[in-house]
Amino acid sequence: MTAEKVIELLAEHLEMDKSEITEASTFEDLGIDSLDAVEIMMEMEDEFGIEIKPAQVGKSVSELIAYIDKKLN
Repeated sequence: MTAEKVIELLAEHLEMDKSEITEASTFEDLGIDSLDAVEIMMEMEDEFGIEIKPAQVGKSVSELIAYIDKKLN
C-alpha cells in the first residue's frame, strides 16, 4: 500500500504516468532536483502523518518507501 501511494504522489508531483515510475527508479532517473525533493517530502509528510528527514531517505523510490514503512511501524 505504501509503495502504491508513494508512486502515485510522485507521479502527480512530476506530472508523469504512474507506469513510468518503479520502486527501482532513482530520484535522478526521475529528474528530481533539490527543490522537487523538498516539496515531495512535504507532500509525503502530509500524506503519511510523519516527519521525513531527507538526508535519511536515500536516493531511490524503494529507499523512500522503506523509510516511510519504518517510520509508520
